Parts: sequence; structure tokens; C-alpha cells
Amino acid sequence: MKLVFLDKKTIGEDMDFSRFSELGDVAEYDFTQPEEAPERVKDADILIVNKVPVNRQTIHTAGNLKLVCVTATGTNNLDKDYLAERGIEWRNAAGYSTESVAQHTFAMLFYLMEHLRYYDDYVKEGHYINDVMFTHFAKTFRQLTGKTWGIIGLGAIGRRVTEIARAFGAEVIYYSASGAPAQEGYRQVDLETLLETSDIVSVHAPLNPYTEGLMDRKAFSSMQPHAIFLNLGRGQIVAEEALADALNEGRIAAAGLDVLCREPMSEDSPLLKVKEKERLLITPHIGWASVEARTNLMDIVAEHIRKFISA
Repeated sequence: MKLVFLDKKTIGEDMDFSRFSELGDVAEYDFTQPEEAPERVKDADILIVNKVPVNRQTIHTAGNLKLVCVTATGTNNLDKDYLAERGIEWRNAAGYSTESVAQHTFAMLFYLMEHLRYYDDYVKEGHYINDVMFTHFAKTFRQLTGKTWGIIGLGAIGRRVTEIARAFGAEVIYYSASGAPAQEGYRQVDLETLLETSDIVSVHAPLNPYTEGLMDRKAFSSMQPHAIFLNLGRGQIVAEEALADALNEGRIAAAGLDVLCREPMSEDSPLLKVKEKERLLITPHIGWASVEARTNLMDIVAEHIRKFISA
């Protein structure tokens, strides 16, 4: 079997890929542009990709291709109709990053909620030296206990966030963009109710026709002025211009984003126009990427390939 990694570097250079050599001959490329793919995949039996588009244009030369493994949960980069037409199977990796993303959700929340950037800068810039009081009250914060946390997208990550938020004493409600029936043990509400009543709103939903552009100007206008918004789902769920305006106009208190409409970030992103920088936290799509999560991911992909070969 010939295994081809098209964008290996997107998984991290610290990962151990030796297990794949036990499954076949391996060709590895750090990154692959769509126009480079036809030449690189032509001898592949199994293709391993993260973000490279897999469609007629990129893999028409791959006459031996039997399986495509996506090193992610999302499969938006796959033309599944074309794969089915050619009898090529595909696998994604679900559930590998649940703990990692849930942890990052709370890291972002507390950074914003407790004004940690301000207080860290205050001390490191020397303002605390010989200060008049042992406690500095310039930025007040509240406890998570007793707050309402609204979750958009109650999959594995949303349920894990719920569990942790409840441990802190928060009340959790959720909205299903697809209109799926209520899950037992969780309180489902409509979007308007969630936005109007939540102190924290976090997105953990996939990108699909139900969620694309869901958080628009109207949605942010419905939120409470003290509310914190977090997006750890997909960037295109949020209208970034509307979010920037909501922050600049004080319609919400703060926002934390681990995903953007365009990644890496574009130089004309409206988010760069947010005036009070401490009210917006952006991390470069790292929530999924703990060492443990990426190791788990590689285990899942290798097992998919092993089972396929032995079937």
C-alpha cells in the first residue's frame, strides 16, 4: 500500500509518524496546494489529508486510490459525491479533541472574565510596586457560579463543556440549530431565549447550512451587554464585522475566538478594528491541538487504515 500525507505539518512536527511505515510505503509532504495534488497523489492507495481539498480536480490522477483519511472531524474539504462515484471510501476522526477543546474553552473564558491580561500587565509594568493597597480593584469580575451559560451545538464537546460549567455552579441551556429533539438531561431553548438570557454564549457547532452566519448583527444585538461570547466551532458561523461592531458599541462585554472565517487571519479582518483590544481574545485555531489530542488523532487514523487494509 502507498500512503500519502499531503499536509503533514498541519498535525505538528512533534508527532510520531513511525507507526504508518508499518502499514505501507509512506510519502510525506509538509503542505500541498490544490494544483500540486494531482502529481503527488497519482500513485496513492491511501490519502491522508487535513485541509487539502479532495475532489475531481485534485485526485483525478489517483487511479489506485481506495481510501481518504481526514485528520480532523470536519469533512467539508471532501467532495463525497465524487468519492462515491469512484468507489473511494473515506474516514474522519471524531471525538479525539473533546477534552482539549473543552479545556481551551475555559482558558479563554477565565482570561476574559477575570481580566487576566490587564492584571498581568499591571504587575509586570511595575504599577503594583509600593501600590497604595494590596488589592487592585480597577477591573472587577464575577464568579461563574449562578451564571447562565448558553451553548450552541450540544455534541460531545458541548456536553463536556456543560459538565464542567455545572461543576462551577453555572446553569446551562442550549440551542440546536438543526432543530434536533431535546437531549435528555439538558435544557433546550430557542436561539432568541438563549441569547437574551445567557451570561456566557459558546459555540461548539459544526459549519453547515443551519449554522453558517448564525451569529449575525441581530444575534449580537440580542445578547446582554455584560455577556461574553466564545466561538470554538467554525469561523464562518460568526459574521465578524457584526462581532467587531458589537464589541466597539458595547453591546457585548468581550469575545474569545479560536476560529476565524479565514485562516490564517487576513490583513483586512474587521476584527483588527476592535478598539479595546483587551475585550477580544483570538487564538490561532489551537483548541484542538493539545499533545494528547493530536496523539489520539494519529492513533485513530492509523487504526482506520489498519482496519481497512485487513478487511
